[in-house]
Amino acid sequence: MQGNTAMLRTTEIFSISKDVSVRCTNCNLRELCLPESLSPDEVLRLNGLVSARRRLKKGEALQRAGEPFKSLYAVRSGSFKTCIATEDGRDQVTGFKMSGEIIGLDGIGTNTHIIDVVALEDSEVCAIPFTRFEEASREMAGLQKQFHRIMSREIVGEQGVMVLLGSMRAEERVATFLLNLSRRFRARGYSPTEFNLRMTREEIGSYLGLKLETVSRVMSRFHELELIQIKQKHVLILDPQRLKDIASSATSSV
Repeated sequence: MQGNTAMLRTTEIFSISKDVSVRCTNCNLRELCLPESLSPDEVLRLNGLVSARRRLKKGEALQRAGEPFKSLYAVRSGSFKTCIATEDGRDQVTGFKMSGEIIGLDGIGTNTHIIDVVALEDSEVCAIPFTRFEEASREMAGLQKQFHRIMSREIVGEQGVMVLLGSMRAEERVATFLLNLSRRFRARGYSPTEFNLRMTREEIGSYLGLKLETVSRVMSRFHELELIQIKQKHVLILDPQRLKDIASSATSSV
């Protein structure tokens, strides 16, 4: 994905020109985003769906609850947190998105976004206007199937969070969280055992339904047991099998 882009509004949004567009086929995330069953002509059409790239600084919002839904966003680099405001005014973290994943699905049903999406680090997304995406998916069975797969994954993920918050002890929640990150890093070609946490422990606690102090205590306990090594945000998983045993103990008791 290289080439010259025309600047729109600020340096954060880039239009795609005829000469050089953001090509899905050249993207290093194509195996995660691109349906395998598309024909060469369909791939070219899919390339044309990406209307712009948007760069965001750490802490900047990609979308806010209440804003009109217009586009889906494929995360090209970086990471995001999704959150929703509670009745008492707190931000409840509902998930974390990383490269190769789709943002914006929350707005499809009502044409209005219901969650905030905020960059956890300097990040970049590809914008896909939903009206154009709908038209293309009606004509390309492979694209429609991929979209259904993404929707299904979101539903399964939400159900998993409900189980996580409803039936697991603190140790089981943190172990499951670390293993989930490990699996997602592996899928992207990164080390599944050594990575940096882009989110704070407070944000992890909000997502897992735990207090900040509890997350820190469990992390320290895992470190003492030599399950992981952790230094600030750097994590090294030393014993993934024992982490799996801790996480699976909750599943077996449900």
